Formats: sequence, C-alpha cells, structure tokens
Amino acid sequence: MEFEPVICFEIHAELKTGSKLFCGCPVEPNALANSHICPVCTAQPGSLPVLNKRAVELCVMAGLAFNSRINPRAIFARKNYFYPDLPKGYQISQYEYPLCEGGYVEITADDGKPYHVGIKRIHLEEDAGKLVHTGDGHTLVDFNRAGVPLIEIVSDHERNPIRSLREAREYLETVRQTLQYIGVSDCIIEQGQFRCDVNISLRRRSERGFNDRVEIKNMASFRFVLEALGYEIKRQSDILNSGKRVVQETRLFDEKKKVTIPMRTKEDAPDYRYFPEPDLVELSIDAAFISQIKERMPELPSEKVNRFVERYGISKKDVLILTKERGVADYFEECAKYSKDYKRLSLWIINELFRLLKDSSVSIKECPVSARDFSELINLISEGTITEQIAKSVLDEMFSTRKTAQRIIQEKGIKVVQEEDILERMAQEIIEENPETVQKIKAGRLEAVNFLVGQAMKRTKGQANAKLLRRIFMQKLS
Repeated sequence: MEFEPVICFEIHAELKTGSKLFCGCPVEPNALANSHICPVCTAQPGSLPVLNKRAVELCVMAGLAFNSRINPRAIFARKNYFYPDLPKGYQISQYEYPLCEGGYVEITADDGKPYHVGIKRIHLEEDAGKLVHTGDGHTLVDFNRAGVPLIEIVSDHERNPIRSLREAREYLETVRQTLQYIGVSDCIIEQGQFRCDVNISLRRRSERGFNDRVEIKNMASFRFVLEALGYEIKRQSDILNSGKRVVQETRLFDEKKKVTIPMRTKEDAPDYRYFPEPDLVELSIDAAFISQIKERMPELPSEKVNRFVERYGISKKDVLILTKERGVADYFEECAKYSKDYKRLSLWIINELFRLLKDSSVSIKECPVSARDFSELINLISEGTITEQIAKSVLDEMFSTRKTAQRIIQEKGIKVVQEEDILERMAQEIIEENPETVQKIKAGRLEAVNFLVGQAMKRTKGQANAKLLRRIFMQKLS
C-alpha cells in the first residue's frame, strides 16, 4: 500500500468506584433511569463538587501500569460544550495539568517484535448522561451516568503511533485486559464502560510528518473500530491519490452501511474554552501516596504470563489463552492447588470447559463447575480411573447438574476396563480383522496403531485404558 495509516485512540474507561466522581450517588449500570441522581450530578444551582479519592487512586494505578509519569500537581478544568445529556453545559476534566503523562503500552508489532505505543496522557474526568431514543421520534435523558468517573487514555501520534489494523486491535485488547487485571475498570463494552474515539490520518510511507486527521466518535465495539478504520483508509487513500487533501473533521460510523459519515468540523482545544475549575482545589500528589499505590498494585498480565510459563511448565501459546481474562487465570490457579497435571489441566480448560461456557453463554465467574471439582475430574483421568472419552461425558453432566465427578461415576457405575486378559483377547481379534493396518505398522508406520486403539475404544464404549491397549498392540506386533 502506498500510504501508511497513523492511528491514535482516546479511550474512555469507567472507573470501578462505588460512587460518582463529585457526589455520593451510587454507580449502578442497570439501575432504573434517573434513580441515582442528586443536585450535584444534575448541576442544580448552588451545588458544589467534592472529589472522590478512590477515583484518583485508580487513575494513578492506570498510569503506573502504562509506565506513565505521575505528576505531583494536577488541576481540573472546565471543558465547555453543549449537548442534551451534559447537564452543566461543561464537563469537568483535566487539560494542562493531568494526573499522568507519557508512558507506553507494549504490543507485538506486525514484524513480530515488541513495540511501545506511545501514551500522551491519562487524565480523570466525569461522564455525561445517556440519551435514550424511544423509536417514536422522542429522545429521553437518563442522568444516572452523569458524573460517573472516567479515565481518558490518549495515545501519542508523534511517539510510536499505531500503524495497522492488527496493531490497533492488539492495542485495544491490551489496554482493556490491563485495566481489568489491576481492578481499575470492569471494561464491560456492552454497558459503555470501555469506549473510544479513533483518530486516523494517512501519509506516504517515505514521509515522517503528519497530515490532517479524521476523528471517528463514540466507538464501542472492536469489530466496528476495525471496519471504520478500514473504510477510512480507503476513503482517505482515494482523496490523496486524486490530488486533494483530507479535511480535518469529526465523523460517525454507520454500522449497517459500514461507512463513516460527516458529523461536524473537528474541534481543537480553543473550541472548548478550557479554564481551571474554580470549585475544586488543585491536587497535590506526593511520593508517599504513589508508593502506597505501588505496593498494592496487582500482577500485570505480562508478569502473569511469564510466571505461568515458568511455574507450571505449559506452553506460552496456552498461557496466553489462559491469561487473556483474569477470571480464567484465577480459575486455573485455583485448580492448580488440587491437581499437579498442569498440562492436561490447561488443555481441558481451553478445549472442554471453554466449549461448555460458550454453548451456555456463561462467563467463567458463573461457571457451575467449581475449580476443586474440575481438578478432581482431571486427577481421575491422570490416574487412569476414567478415560478421556468418559471424562467428557462426565464433565457435561457436571456442568448441567453441579454434581461431582465421583458422584456421577458412582451413580452410573462407570469403570475403566483394566483386565489385561480381556484387553489382550480383544486386541488379537482386532489385529486379525485389520491385516492392512497391521502391515503398515510392521513396515514402520507406527502411527497406524492409533486406528487399532480406536477400534478397541469403540468396542468398550470408551471404558478401556487406552495406554494399556497401546502397549498390548505394540507387544503383539513387535
């Protein structure tokens, strides 16, 4: 491609606090409309904001996780604009003096090497309300979300910008995963807790400067982000190839037509008429405050990946799957307390438990099979008490009934056929019935023994000891 995209994100993540940023109203995403509001978050005359200390702590945690500098001095500012769900006619945010500046997010670049996407700033601000379109031409406003604390993470287009759709997706996934791991935000996209504005411009691959950018507002789906970026890359390429210049503007993404459409001319900082918020004193962040937060910082995803590989001896490929969500990683570690067959444990979580969770649309936190019961099932397989084929049907029943593996095995009278004389007679019959397969094995194609083992497992309905069967077949054919 002749042009290279320069992609930056302004990510808004809702902080995991019990109350709003400047008042005591609770934060409950599914509450009845306008049931959690007060004079402060609805901007009644004479009401004054009081800062939520926990929100400041969570913002600093995010800054530390993304290698930012925590500023000793931070000032809130009024960002002035009018929108129906913004009750004050301005938003309390931070401008010249944010809490966190600089830093980076490490991703894997398209060339397979580590790449540090630059962070410009991470600041604290309040959310607006929510417009509800009734479908009959009316629009209602729910102010429950007004005043909910947000952090805005702004990537840096001048310092290691994102350069492809693949890098864009990995960046978003890494930021979301990190915020979830450290407990800063639940980042539930469906509830609007993780959304972003996308900035994209193009430049010729030989250039190092930057052209005018287009901002795509209010994206709340990774798939739609990538579709919007793909459309903009083609649209802007066509404009530049025709000898024209791209107009700096704000656009929206039409999810049905898969196109971006103009919304308004892009605002710059002067359009918002920033000035210091007169009702809030400036923040003074000392080293002791930062040190206390550092001591309480949970393990980061990259740290957990390295520890899992070293401690449990499973492949990095599997570890990356297990640690993608903190809930899954926690479930695996809880299982590992009761089962030492870590490789089989990881494979059964990835292949079998994930299958059941997906089919039932259930999250790992809602999994009906406890970590201890799941580990018991893995131990039964490792000990040879039941075969893997039997274990799959046992797990299905555990998932649907919440019974333990031992109880299901006792109720159904399940046992593995271990008697060698029975297995030897069966093996001899199968050998005589499959001369072509026997010739392949004798010719050195030892993998063909899997077919013979499979035939024996069918006859025993999966209740034979597969390892013992394999040994018997090899002895008879050696």
